Parts: sequence; C-alpha cells; structure tokens
Amino acid sequence: MQCIRKPRRTEQEDERLREASNKHILSNLTRLGFINDEDLKAMLKGSNLQKIKSSTWKKPRFYKLLEDCRTVWYDSQKFLKSARAQIFTIDDIQELRPGHQSEGMQRFAMEIPAARCFSIIFKSRRKNLDLIAIDAKEAKHWINGLNKLKKRDSKMNNREWLDQWFQIYLQKADINKDNKMNLDEVKQFLHMMNIEVDDLYARDLFTKCDKSKDGTIHGKEIEEFYKLVTEREEITTIFDAYSDKHHVMTVEKLAEFLRKEQRENVNQEYAVQLIQKYELNEEAKFESLMTKDGFMCYLMSPAGDIFNQDHKKIYQNMTKPLNQYYISSSHNTYLTKDQLEGPSSIEAYISALNKGCRCVELDCWDGRDGEPVIYHGYTLTSKILFKDVIQTIKQYAFKASPYPLILSLENHCSLEQQIVMAEHMRNILGDMLLTSTIDGKVPTNFPSPEQLKGKILVKGKRLNHLEDDKGTGEDDEVSDEDEAAEQDSDDEKKEIRVKSGKIKLAKELSDLVIYCKSVHFNGFEDAMQNQVFYEMSSFVENKFNKLIQETAKPFIQLNTRQLSRIYPAGLRTDSSNYSPLDMWNAGCQIVALNFQTPGQEMDINQGKFLDNGFSGYNLKPKFLREKKISFDPKNVQKGAWLNQKKLHVMVISAQQLPKSNRMKFNSVVDPLVAVEVFGVSNDNESKITEHIPNNGFNPMWNTTFQFNISVPELAFVRFVVQDYDMSSRNDFIGQFTLPFTSLKLGYRHIHLLSENGHHLAPATLFVHIMIE
Repeated sequence: MQCIRKPRRTEQEDERLREASNKHILSNLTRLGFINDEDLKAMLKGSNLQKIKSSTWKKPRFYKLLEDCRTVWYDSQKFLKSARAQIFTIDDIQELRPGHQSEGMQRFAMEIPAARCFSIIFKSRRKNLDLIAIDAKEAKHWINGLNKLKKRDSKMNNREWLDQWFQIYLQKADINKDNKMNLDEVKQFLHMMNIEVDDLYARDLFTKCDKSKDGTIHGKEIEEFYKLVTEREEITTIFDAYSDKHHVMTVEKLAEFLRKEQRENVNQEYAVQLIQKYELNEEAKFESLMTKDGFMCYLMSPAGDIFNQDHKKIYQNMTKPLNQYYISSSHNTYLTKDQLEGPSSIEAYISALNKGCRCVELDCWDGRDGEPVIYHGYTLTSKILFKDVIQTIKQYAFKASPYPLILSLENHCSLEQQIVMAEHMRNILGDMLLTSTIDGKVPTNFPSPEQLKGKILVKGKRLNHLEDDKGTGEDDEVSDEDEAAEQDSDDEKKEIRVKSGKIKLAKELSDLVIYCKSVHFNGFEDAMQNQVFYEMSSFVENKFNKLIQETAKPFIQLNTRQLSRIYPAGLRTDSSNYSPLDMWNAGCQIVALNFQTPGQEMDINQGKFLDNGFSGYNLKPKFLREKKISFDPKNVQKGAWLNQKKLHVMVISAQQLPKSNRMKFNSVVDPLVAVEVFGVSNDNESKITEHIPNNGFNPMWNTTFQFNISVPELAFVRFVVQDYDMSSRNDFIGQFTLPFTSLKLGYRHIHLLSENGHHLAPATLFVHIMIE
C-alpha cells in the first residue's frame, strides 16, 4: 500500500500559525494580568536547564511554558510512552524551592551556586524536579514565574477556573489557529472536555451557534457556544423559583432562599454582602440584585461549600489537657513507599507536616562516622541522616499548625549515638524543644495545646520519673518496649534486645522526654494503679483489637488519664492502613497512619483533621473525656451521646470531572457517586448512584439517599466519584470527606480532592443536604 504523506505547510502558513500562537499568548497574558511580565515572557520563550538525578547524571533539557500559560513542556531524548509524559501543569506543583533546599540538591549539587538552582516539588508521588539554570537571572525567571501562576490559581474562584478551563481546551481544539471552529473541531473540543456526544447533538449545538451560516463559529458565536455548553439547568431551576419576572433575585428573595433552603439564620444585611461579593454584573450589584451568574458564583464559593467555613478556623477550646484531644499522627513517617525496599526521604516528613501531622515517627539506628540514621531496620529501605531530619522538622514543624509537634522516637542506637541524637535536637531545635515542664515544677496533669504552642515534644524512654532526681548515670538500662517489643507473636518485625531484655539509655536523651514517657503495657488495672499520667503505651493494631473485643470501656478509661498510641501491624509491608475509626471511638489520641499511602483510611483521617482550623488537634467529645465512663462504642443504645439523626443526601450533578489515571487519553468517563457514612458500627453504611455513560463534564443523577446516624459526634460522610467499569473495579476519580458535625445544609457544592488529597479544581459535586 502506498503511503500518503500530508502536504508540507508553506512558509506563509507557518508564519500565520506563529502569529496566531502569539495572539493566543498575548490574550492569555492579558487575561491573567501578566501582559508585561518579564518572568512569564522568558518562560514562554523557553530555557535550557540541567536536570539532576545523581552526582553523575546531569542532563540538559529544554523547558518551555506553553501558550495556555498553564502547561510546562520539556523535550527529552529518553523514550517516553506518550507525549503527555513530557508535560506538567501549574496545578501539579506543590511548591518551588530556590537553592539547595531539596534532598537531591543537597546530595548532588552543593558545588553549584545556589542562585542557579531550584527544585519543583510535585503534589503527586512523582519525584522532585531538581534543575540548574545557566545563570541566576534565568533561575529567578522560572521561580518567580511559576510562583506567580500558582498564586493566581489559589485566588481563582470556580467560575474563573471554568472560564480558564474552557479557554485552554478551545485553543487546543482550534487546530489551524484561525480563531474559528468548524464542526469537527467542535466535536473534538467536546471530547477534550470529557463529554461524548453523538453527531446529531454536536451538529445541533453547532447549528444553533453558527448564526452567520458560514460553516464556522467565531467571535460572539463562540460566546454563545460557551453559554450553551456551560448551562446548568439544575441551577436555573433553583434560581427561577426565587427570581422575579426580570430574571433577577432581590435582597428579600435571596435572604428567603438562604433561610428556607440553606437553613441559615441570616438577615438581609448578609444577603447584601453576598451580592456585593459574588455578583458579576456591576449594574445589578449597584441595585442590590443578584443575576443567575452571580447566584452560580455564590453557590460555587466558600459560602456555598458543604464544609462549614467556621470550622476552617480554630473554634474548639484549646486549653484542655493534651490527652483530651485527637492528634493527627503518622507512622514510619520517613518512608515514601513500602516498608521493605521503599526509599526513606526528608520529603516524606515535609509532606506529612504540610498535611497537618502533629506526631511523626523516627526509627533511629547507628550510622557511619558516628552519625545516627533513620530507616526501617533490617530491611532494604534507604537511610537518611538523623540530623537532616531534625533540620527539616525545624523548618516545617509549624507551617501548617502552631500547636505542639511530638517526635516519636524508636531508639535502636548505641549510647554514643544516642548522645549525638540529643545534641542534634538541642542544637538544631533550640528553644522549640521542650526540655522541662511548663512551669519547672512536678506536673500533676498534662498542659494544654495552647500552653505548648510552638513546642516540640519528645516521646521515648526515660530513666526515671519527672519528680525524681536526675543524677543517674549514663549506663542505666530501661526495658526495650518500643514498637518492636509491642508486636504480636505473628508479626515478623525484628527487635534489638540484650539478653536481659534491657537496652542502655543515655541520660542526655532520657532527659528530653518530658510528657510522653514510653512504658510497657501490663494491663488496664496495672496502668491505673502504678502509672503516672505522662506514661504512655503503644499498641499494635492487632493488640488493640483483642483488648476491645468485648468492650472498649477500659481503653476509654485509660485515655481519660493518659495518652495511647496505635500503629499498623508489621505485616503491612506494603504500608497499607487500618481504619482509624475504632481507635478514635475508644478515645485513643495518637492513631498513626502511613501518610504516604492514599486510600479511604487516609481520606477519613484528612477529613477529620480538616476540622478545627487544620490544627492537627481535635477536642474529643465530652463523653470520651469524662472520668466516669459509661460510653461503649459497641453498645450505644442509651446515653447522652445518643442523638438520632436522619441524613438526607440528594446527589444532583457533577461538573468538570477529570479522566481517571488509568484511562486512555481518548476515553470519556462513566461517572457514579458513592455516599459513605462512617462512625460507630451501627452507623456505617454506603449507597451508590447509577453510572452516567460518557459524560464527565456535566452528569446529572438527582438521586436521594437516607442514612440513620446514632452518634453524630463520631460520624463522617465521604463522597466518592468513580469511573464505572463493568469488567473490573471502578476507577477512582475524586473524593471529599468531612465530619458529620461540619456539614452545611441545603444546596451545596463539594470541591473534590485527588487520591493524594489535593484539590481537583474545577471538579465539583452538587448536592442537597437535609438533617432531621
């Protein structure tokens, strides 16, 4: 068969495409407010940068910001499975770090001037991108430019996201760059936007917009096309019920909508404030009227969010003793993957701390040259220096939350390297490190998170009680009771033990343990009679489950007086997670999860600690704090905690859903929504909508579910969007989880999160919530 070659473009056609491309660039810079920005202009022109992977692997790459001002493209001589692997978007970026602030830069590029170096940290689990520019000016263009685009993204509302999203795909679909769209380009555009339509629908849509009847749509016709594609009939129906004959909503009608539908106790002054904030039409705003576009903006804003915005601030009492709070906690924090061969990295600590984690774990072992290291002992996981971890902790400890951070030490080091550990913590952390009780006196109870603000606490073994004299020698021994010793007999994690079952503990390290002294658990009665309040035990998940088989009351009683820590079984070598619900229901404060492993368990954890201002500390319900315990999560039939509620959820629609990670590029999603309730065992329930074929852009369900909830203070609601697959498991698209007590009523948008817990803008769910 003879191969038919496409005709080469003429120089005139190439020139026209370049001019069209430049017009798109100018248009996008204008739209973004960066028309004269030198940083973006340099990025759009492109730069030769060196990518670093090791001390010997430094390869030149050409990086360029594409005309959409959202996507960075780079060339590579390496064989790639698809061209998509050669791009990343602004939304993929977690942060920019100038100089030698990444692990890779510190290991492989310290000889390069810091002003030429920068690192791009991604939100997903992909590796950091460490880059070296030809000079400091070029590096500054990329650092400043990417930060400006990220900053603008963070300030955009969902309407702006939709407008930008539309413009980007419009430019991609305009193959010949003539600012016009023929029928084939319209069909391609719809496919890009994750909606599959038949030819008849596409032709009908095209014909409605082609007012000039010239076989293309352009100018005002494209604006009409935009309105038709983005029209949301469900919003129109709600708006029409409260608008007048002029198709506007008065202050009185908006206030009525807020009180009647949204169940908000507000006055007309608040309605005026919403109009002034979200109305787009200046004339309507001046007249204190709300148009349908303004109403849409309100519903997609934080004011229309399903999560109570008051709970994004610290609203709980932070002056109670430390053991009366749930504390966001991480297990094997140093790992980025599995527990057998996975890499250890300071980036894992940064990630956990940025997610609000308030208790991180450090597995400490003897290293070379007298420097202790952190890794998963007796495995092939890589090692990182203890001092590098402490330096990282100092830098990131209080970026997400000002409340105390606990360092959970699993100490396997010799006396000499234990002393080095203590010196590093004292020298690097300085005043952040808590080295004595709050007032210098023998304590009788825990201080509060408020009293411990900005402080780092050490959890570990201690040679004596706080009230005892500290004059013991450095050759003192303590029982080896850390995680290895707490494992059940069927777990395979190895232990360091001397023949007597004791390990030597350096006084210098011992003295840093103040309110979190690790001790062996010898039963609930022994703990009540013989332990002081600041002595705490760690429990592997299997042991916890055995202890609460019949009732959780003894555990709850323990937790009203002391702290307890739960951690995953050693057989979870893939770093999978258990559900934290049973542990929280028993009042356990430090329920440690593998933050590096996404899934339902981490979604619930993230949802829980979204509450109370993302502080990492949530006050436990009163019935889990009282000394006289009557609550039992296994039997909740009677008591003050019993507050029967009926939750009604109507899943109405979704907007701009992305393709799932496993999908082929030319596929379109078949979305469905699962609504899940978690809490005490009586309340756990899941319900699922039907799937909508071939529509990830604006699928509609209008499906109502009802859930009975007995203990609202311990309940969570999770919304999960999946891509239906009849031949295998459904693919994850996005989710959002929140405490039942943080739900807002009425018509609400849910701003979906990715598998790793990052925002999936502009993807949303639209629901109606009612509680009776």
